[in-house]
Amino acid sequence: MTTEESTGDSKLPKITELAEHSNPSDLGQKDANKSEAADFETAIDSAGFGMFNMLLLISAVPAAMGTVYETSTMSYILPSAECDLQLSLLDKGILNAITYAGMISSAVMWGYLADTKGRRNLLIVGFAADTFCVLGGALSQSVLQLMIFKYLGGFCMSGPFAVLMTYLTELHGRQHRQRIMMIVGIMFSIATLTLPGLAMLILPQQWDIQIWNLSLTSWQVFVAITALPSFLSFVLFFFFPESPKFLMSKGRNEEAMAAFQFIYHLNTRKPKDSFPIKLLANEVIVPVKKHKDIAEVKSSEVKDQDPEQASTKPAKKPSGVSQLRPLFRKPYLGLSLWVYLLNFCVLLGQNTMRLWLPQLFASINEYENLMGDESDSTSICNILEYSVNRTQQQLAAAALNSPDVVCKVNITPSTYTNNLIVAAAGLVAYMVAGFLVNLVGVKRIMTLGLFCAGCLSIGMYWSNSAIVTVAIASLFVTMGSISATSVISASVNLFPTSLRTMIVSLEMMFGRLGSLLGNIFFPALMGLGCVPPFFMISLFMFSGSLMAAFLPLKNKAVLK
Repeated sequence: MTTEESTGDSKLPKITELAEHSNPSDLGQKDANKSEAADFETAIDSAGFGMFNMLLLISAVPAAMGTVYETSTMSYILPSAECDLQLSLLDKGILNAITYAGMISSAVMWGYLADTKGRRNLLIVGFAADTFCVLGGALSQSVLQLMIFKYLGGFCMSGPFAVLMTYLTELHGRQHRQRIMMIVGIMFSIATLTLPGLAMLILPQQWDIQIWNLSLTSWQVFVAITALPSFLSFVLFFFFPESPKFLMSKGRNEEAMAAFQFIYHLNTRKPKDSFPIKLLANEVIVPVKKHKDIAEVKSSEVKDQDPEQASTKPAKKPSGVSQLRPLFRKPYLGLSLWVYLLNFCVLLGQNTMRLWLPQLFASINEYENLMGDESDSTSICNILEYSVNRTQQQLAAAALNSPDVVCKVNITPSTYTNNLIVAAAGLVAYMVAGFLVNLVGVKRIMTLGLFCAGCLSIGMYWSNSAIVTVAIASLFVTMGSISATSVISASVNLFPTSLRTMIVSLEMMFGRLGSLLGNIFFPALMGLGCVPPFFMISLFMFSGSLMAAFLPLKNKAVLK
C-alpha cells in the first residue's frame, strides 16, 4: 500500500485525534521516521556495486560449473567405462537420463525449502550433498551403484540449480540485473566448455589405481575431479549473507539490515554504520481480505508494527495448492499447458542430442582410426551401425571374462576435440543471441531456432564425414540452446508476477521429463536403424517450432 493510500479519509479521525492530544513536534518526528523506511529496491541500490558483487560472481563460477557437471559428466565417460561397467546401449541412455529423474523427484521439496529456509542455506546444503554424491559415483564398481549415486546427485542438485539464479538476482540492484543474467549465461557456457577440456586431459590416460579393495581407472578419477566445483561452492557460500530480499519477506529486517551493511562496507570501504538507510520497510506478505477497507487497515496496522515483532504467520498461509490453483483455471490453464508441452519438446530434442554427442564423436574417431582413408566418404549411418555392433561385441567380450577375448577401449585426446568445438560454438552463439533478442524478438528467435534445429537433425542422415557431422551438431546445439533459453524468457512475459516462479518450476520439471525420456528412447531407436533416432528429435523440434509460432507473445511487451 502506498503512502498516499495510508493517509486517506479512513485515517482522518485518527490523525485529528492525535493532533488534539499530542505534541505537534512529536507527530512530525513520527511521520519523518515512517518516511525514512526504505523498501528492498532502495536499500540494495544504496548498497552499491563493487567488490562484494565481484567476489559473488567469482564464487558463482564454480557453482555454475557444478550444476553443468552434474547433468553432463556421464555423457563423457560412457565410451571409457563401457568395458569396466559392461554397459549396453540402454545402460548408457539410463545413465544420461537418471540425473533428470532425481531432479524431477525433488523439485517440489527444494522449492518449499527455498521459500522457508532461505537461499544461502539451500545452496550450502545442496552443494555439500552433491559433493558426496559425485564422490560416491567416482568410487562405484558397478553400473547399479553409479546409477544410484547419479540419481541422488540429481536429487541434491535440483535445489542449487534453481536457486542460484534467484540468489544472484536478489543481491543486485535493478540497474545491474539484466547484465548479471547475461554473465551467468556466459558462466554456464564456459562451464560447458571446460568439461570436454578436462575429459581430453584425463580420460585417455591408462590409470589403474588401487585403494584397499577398490580399483580406480581414469574415468573414475575424472568423475572425482568434477566434485571439486561443488565442494568449492559449499565452502565459498559460507562467507556470503542470506538474501536480504528473503529476510525482508519474512519480517527479519534486522538481519536484512546487517546484510545490506555488509554489502555496503565491501563495496564502498566505508564503515557499516555509515550505510545511508537506517530503517527498512516491512515487506511481509499479508493476504488480501474480501473487503478492501479491511485489507487496507490490516496492511497499515502491520506496516506500523516493528517488523521484528510483527507476526509472520500470515505469510505462511498461502500454500502450494493455492499457488497452483490459478494455473488450473481460465485464462491460464490452456496457456500453461501449452508452455509445459513446448519446453518438453525443446529439451527432449536439445538434451538428447547434446548428451549423446560425446558417444557419437568417440565412435566417429574410432571408426576413422580403424578405416583410415576409407572413412572419408562414410555416412553417419555406417558409423552408428558400427557403434551399435561394437557395443554388443564389447558387452559379450566383457561377459565371457576370457583372456582370449578382451574388451578394449580406444580413447585419445582427439576423441573430445569435436566436443570442444561444439561447446565453443554454443558460447559464441549465446553472446550473439543477447544482441539479436532486442532486434527481432524472443518469439521469432524461438520459432526459427527450433525449425532450424529440426532441419539440422534430419540433415544428420546425409552427413558423410566427421567435419560435416561436427558442423551440423554445432549448429543444432547452438539453435537448441538459444531456443531453450527463449522459452523461459517467454514464460516470464506471458504470466503475472504471482505465477512466474511456479510456472518456471513446473516448466523445468516437464523439460527434464522430456530429457529423461529422450535419452532412453534414443538408444532404443538406434538399435532399429539410423533414421529413427534423428527423426524422433526432428519431430519434437518441429512440434516445438509450431507451438512457439502460436504463442500469444508480443515483442517488448509490458510485464504483467
